Amino acid sequence: MVASEGVDAIGLVFYEPSPRAVSIATAKQIREAISPMVTLVALVVDASAEVVRQIIAEVQPDIIQYHGNETAEFCCAIGHPYWKAVRVRNAQDVITATNEFQAARSLLLDAWVEGVPGGTGHQIDPSAMPQALHRPWILAGGLKPENVTEALSHYRPSAVDVSSGVESNSGVKDPLRVRAFVNAVKSFDKVKPHE
Repeated sequence: MVASEGVDAIGLVFYEPSPRAVSIATAKQIREAISPMVTLVALVVDASAEVVRQIIAEVQPDIIQYHGNETAEFCCAIGHPYWKAVRVRNAQDVITATNEFQAARSLLLDAWVEGVPGGTGHQIDPSAMPQALHRPWILAGGLKPENVTEALSHYRPSAVDVSSGVESNSGVKDPLRVRAFVNAVKSFDKVKPHE
């Protein structure tokens, strides 16, 4: 359903406490069903190297998104392209992650909420962001069709990530909200000034 709306990437959550968690069997079916033009992202939270390697072998994601307390050494040792999620409390969190995770294809910046690795629906405090970030990065946290244009205009990320902002219930994507979100992003992309 989501892929048919023209998204660039689909994230599959391999974190059992999440209402969005999928099994490897379900993930394999999704992998087979989506276009090869859509990037498949496997989201893990402090998973063991064995589990991450199993996901890579069986699901064949294009990217692993590490959303826990994984170190740069751990992420690199897996030997698969990755994004590193950073829960942002202040600008120093972003600067530290930029320096530590230089091998990451992108950083995914999400709002910091005590004890929760992501998917909270909270937005990043604008004062917590550094003035400039000279690498690809993805904005996450609290985005929805109603605010994504403003967020794109304010932050100028390389991409945006949405989950709870397009759900009708926790873990259930609403096709109309997905379409509205994608349309808002595409409309912004058409009119944004070239940098």
